[in-house]
Amino acid sequence: MEQYNVTGMSCAACQARVEKAVSRVPGVASCSVSLLTNSMGVEGDVSPEAVINAVQRAGYGASLKGGEEKQGSATSSDGIANSPEGGYQKDTIKRLKKRLISSLVFLMVLMYITMGHNMLGLPLPAFFSHNHIGLALVQMLLTIIVMIINREFFISGFRAALHLSPNMDTLVALGSGVSFVWSLIVIFIMSGMITDGAANSELMGLYHDSLYFESAAMILALITVGKLLEAISKGRTTGALESLMKLSPQTAVVIRNGEETRVGIDEVVIGDVFTLKPGQTVPVDGFVIEGEGAINESALTGESIPVDKKKDDTVSAATVNMSGFLKCRATRVGKDTTLAKIIKMVSDAAATKAPIARIADKVSGVFVPVVIAIALVVFAGWLIAGRELTFAFARAISVLVISCPCALGLATPVAIMVGNGVGARKGILFKTGEALEMMGRVTHVVLDKTGTITSGEPRVTDIYPVGCDESELIRVAASLESKSEHPIAGAIVGYAKENNADFYEASEFRSSAGNGLGGLIDSKSVHAGSVGYISGFLSEADKKAGVANTDGQGALSLTAITDKYAANGKTPVLVEREGKLLGIIAVADTLREDSQEAISALKAKGLHVTMLTGDNEITARAIADAAGVDDVVAGVLPDGKESVIRDIREKGRVAMVGDGINDAPALTLADVGIAIGAGTDVAIDSADIVLMNSSLKDVVRAYHISKKTLRNIHENLFWAFFYNVICIPLAAGLFSIEMSPMIGAAAMSLSSFTVCMNALRLGRLR
Repeated sequence: MEQYNVTGMSCAACQARVEKAVSRVPGVASCSVSLLTNSMGVEGDVSPEAVINAVQRAGYGASLKGGEEKQGSATSSDGIANSPEGGYQKDTIKRLKKRLISSLVFLMVLMYITMGHNMLGLPLPAFFSHNHIGLALVQMLLTIIVMIINREFFISGFRAALHLSPNMDTLVALGSGVSFVWSLIVIFIMSGMITDGAANSELMGLYHDSLYFESAAMILALITVGKLLEAISKGRTTGALESLMKLSPQTAVVIRNGEETRVGIDEVVIGDVFTLKPGQTVPVDGFVIEGEGAINESALTGESIPVDKKKDDTVSAATVNMSGFLKCRATRVGKDTTLAKIIKMVSDAAATKAPIARIADKVSGVFVPVVIAIALVVFAGWLIAGRELTFAFARAISVLVISCPCALGLATPVAIMVGNGVGARKGILFKTGEALEMMGRVTHVVLDKTGTITSGEPRVTDIYPVGCDESELIRVAASLESKSEHPIAGAIVGYAKENNADFYEASEFRSSAGNGLGGLIDSKSVHAGSVGYISGFLSEADKKAGVANTDGQGALSLTAITDKYAANGKTPVLVEREGKLLGIIAVADTLREDSQEAISALKAKGLHVTMLTGDNEITARAIADAAGVDDVVAGVLPDGKESVIRDIREKGRVAMVGDGINDAPALTLADVGIAIGAGTDVAIDSADIVLMNSSLKDVVRAYHISKKTLRNIHENLFWAFFYNVICIPLAAGLFSIEMSPMIGAAAMSLSSFTVCMNALRLGRLR
């Protein structure tokens, strides 16, 4: 996906116009525009120049993210070119405040005349006493100043109208502009009356009842208040992305020519050795080559407990060294670091749309023209009904300024952005808005076994000595297994090292693939492996004697006792020396600590949980029973996982959780693919959601965040539609309510702010 900054958008109608224009460009497969971040994601075989030209022909500005802004790009209705981070930064808010304060200074003088003097009798210079033409001219001049301060509404609104794509600014410009023009006409009528010799008392009625200068100015000021509130809430909404960007370190201490040198982060290259002292931030991804320390990885994983690091352990950019001195070698720099990829995922998610947003998009595309048509119908309707011209005019203006396409346009993206932010802080990365929405709709969760439900690393679970004590059994087995690279061998050797066992020197090592190992220790023949393999080396006496039952109920044959281990999902390794059985060591891929709790929580939420594995039926059943899943599908080859997902999709929406290369096809096919963060890059690239903490509990959290976000979107859409359905008829005067244009403008300003603030409640999600 190629991302662009888009300038000049003021409401959902603008967003729909840009999407429509770009979607028509040959080669564009899909286009998604975000009003929240003023960004656009485009997929397809198309040049950036063609996309930018299409946006500009539609009356807006565009630039490729990371590039320079195109000259001549349109300005949004807040008068500020939008920044790559979304256009609503502190500088934007500061300028909006300045514009609002300037407007209010002149508006207060205007309101003092129209309400303070005319209605409350507050004093004015004697020159203005009963000087209705003079007072009207002062009101006109003050209104012109406010209109000049807020000229962006008119520039943006009329430009959009000329491109036959009227937007929210068009409604504001029409409401304010028509009020001004009408009032100007009234002044000419009043001056004509004076020329004809009319008395001052005859002018009073027109002055008090037909001038709308204060409405023209007040509409602009109130909408600017709404823009400011919207900008502030948008700034909070995009805070997660900005916080991630702030984590990016700016410098690194690298070793050049044998000396420590501080360089800019852009100067660090793969292979550079960099140092980390306590309190310093890791500048790029790498691995430890010297020293020990504790790294706080909360910036990436959300986990506050520091992780101990030693030689060969990996470190990631933006994490913080809490203690110890480390020397590390850079492996990924720039846009390839883990932090950069997270920022891109969150940014891409902000630039994509959830399917539910299409409802608002369809309405927004025709909203403004329909509102203008309604205003004309209201105006004509009241005139036909016999009401005076000023009444009909006021009702039409109220309809124009109370209508709010912004609330519809923001209803979905603000909730998506906040939900994404909540997930990012917990190490849960939703790649797209669609993934965030769809996760809350799944009915089935399919879990890969190895590396997902289990740790993915075999561990020693049982030690059963027969012909020697436990320490000798481990010592002999580990000495032989240390010559092998098999995962089971690694588990036995690792256990021996953890228990500080001494190793014998093994010689004449030999391996029988799929069976076991052999060699000499202290000139004695030693073997370790499966029951079939070891039986060939045991004495006849040992074969007949069998092994004492671990339950203390008689002896069992070697096959019986190894089958017993296998039934519990364990792989038994028999060890013999000189024809005598030394004992049995059971190795298993153990459950993750949180697997049972997570699966139980998923089932409690009404989700059907299935375990998918290539293991044999016996081992798979043992793990499934321990984990508590509903179903298990065992003996599935990598290409078979895809067909299993396809079958389950016929029963409902499916989320697939995996970590390996062989999971990639299934992750892609599932409605929602979820990759364990510690898994392979291929799995992460194929997934819709990435769990940085590699914890199954985060699957539950992702579902919870998605459900709450969906609920918030529904609330926002309801209030956005409800607001317009109720307020437009009220403004039209259908319920015997004479709503002034100023009240309509105030109501409109609050609608978008309300939607944003409702979405921000998600930030408190626990």
